[in-house]
Amino acid sequence: MLFVKLSAPPPRAATGQSARPAPAATRFADNDLEHRISRFTEAFGESGGYRLPTSAERQALTRGVALLLDGDQDGARVQLAAVGYTLATVTDSVSGRRYAEVADGISESGPGNRGWGRVYVDLDHAPRWSVQVPHPIADAHTEVLGARVLRGAPGGVLVLAGAHRTAGKDGAADMAHRTDSVFHGVISELMRRHMPGIQLHGFANESFPGHDAVVSTGVGGQATADARQLTAALRGDGLNVCTAYSEKCKLSGTENEQGQVAAGDGIRFLHLELNRAVRGDDARLDSTAASITTLTRGWSTL
Repeated sequence: MLFVKLSAPPPRAATGQSARPAPAATRFADNDLEHRISRFTEAFGESGGYRLPTSAERQALTRGVALLLDGDQDGARVQLAAVGYTLATVTDSVSGRRYAEVADGISESGPGNRGWGRVYVDLDHAPRWSVQVPHPIADAHTEVLGARVLRGAPGGVLVLAGAHRTAGKDGAADMAHRTDSVFHGVISELMRRHMPGIQLHGFANESFPGHDAVVSTGVGGQATADARQLTAALRGDGLNVCTAYSEKCKLSGTENEQGQVAAGDGIRFLHLELNRAVRGDDARLDSTAASITTLTRGWSTL
């Protein structure tokens, strides 16, 4: 197995610095992981572009990812191809690390998009933890943050939704609140392997005035120590954090379906909400990714 020296974590932003524009996909080359993800998600529309998978399709994709996590790339490729998914290797130009990219080979944009998302797996280290992005574009720039978090520590798995949260009928594309999705199936497989995870969300500034972030363990309590560690790092960057694990907060994620599974199985799960001001500032996204990395570095040694 090849081991690659990690690049340094993104620099922390100075408290009170002026806002910079959010990242644009055109900043990066095609072998930049963040660019690949941004280019994929920027085509998401608020309606259309999601089809509910059948139970057989969900199970087939989950089995394909499971084979990949076991190190059987050939078996994973065959399994994924049976439902029109591809398996490619991307060498990220920023971290130098190799990632497996599980992607829909049939259609990933336009009205014919199935909207089942992507999975990225670190190929240079054993899988140890996950970062989850259930509402890309809808929770603006959480997809960018997810890419930066994935780069921050070895052994990461990124599970990325494949459509805007309003793209499906009757809330079918709202990945955080459904159990009949590929997104949920893959994360359930990760939790079956006892892998801790952090799920990224966003809220409008006016939804919770005076707060930049909400850190929660969802309905469970296995990750309370992790939540305290993350809170300390975020506060060190000057963010005003509501701690849903120890006080009453809005947006605490107690109805999150993946969190429900984690609580039932005793798995460490964190639910992080960030306001628009934080997500819309590139430097703050960098510092937030660095704060999360203080946690995922520890997870990578579990």
